[in-house]
Amino acid sequence: MNRQPLISRISIAIAAIASVLMFAWPLLIAATNQNENQIAQAVFIALMPIIIVLTLVEFATGDIGSRQLAILGVMTAINAVVRLLGAGTAGIETAFFLIIIGAYVFRSGFGFILGSTSILVSALLGAGVGPWLPFQMMAAGLVGLAAGTLPRFKNKFGELAILVIYAVVSSFIYGALMTLWNWPFLAGSESSVAYKAGAGLVSNLGRFLNYEIVSGGLLWDAGRAITTSALILLTAPALLATLKRAANRAGFVKQI
Repeated sequence: MNRQPLISRISIAIAAIASVLMFAWPLLIAATNQNENQIAQAVFIALMPIIIVLTLVEFATGDIGSRQLAILGVMTAINAVVRLLGAGTAGIETAFFLIIIGAYVFRSGFGFILGSTSILVSALLGAGVGPWLPFQMMAAGLVGLAAGTLPRFKNKFGELAILVIYAVVSSFIYGALMTLWNWPFLAGSESSVAYKAGAGLVSNLGRFLNYEIVSGGLLWDAGRAITTSALILLTAPALLATLKRAANRAGFVKQI
């Protein structure tokens, strides 16, 4: 197989950085009032079209054809329906196991689009559309993007172990990102867990961690981690074998 083109690697890296910045704006911008907070948030939201374009560049340079797009479409549709079984209720989240497994087989570009589009389709089908949706899409896309970079193992135990470990870590990271983007608005302005304009990265990061503990976000994320890990343990052996055969037949470019 061919190596991944340099422009493809660059586009994935920029998409990842831009996505993280979109969530992390409260830690990076010392806004001094509510209006500036809203402006700062709007600026990072404006990055989303750029992220989508960069990801499409990755697909274009990877010689993605009709068979590859068909696999993406099928997996997106399946994951959108599967997500409706949980949709985050009480921490039960059924969407991420397929994103992680799919990205592990088909790599980062595929994983980013699978994560973001399956969340979108699921929301349109009934999981809920609101101001949180673009952030859910980008966060799920990041989960898929990072899963595509996981080390490969030749033995099944190694594959299963790395997928489960990543499922736990990514579940907490996803939850933190989803809390971080609107933390300044939800936590108020006077409490010890509130965003403090101009306080600096370390200070505000400490306040945010305290907010996660007080609000119960970590418990919610633990439910996501348990659900995703359990689904991976149950489905990964069969899904990995099936998806690897599909990848070979569809002629996916090897990305390293």
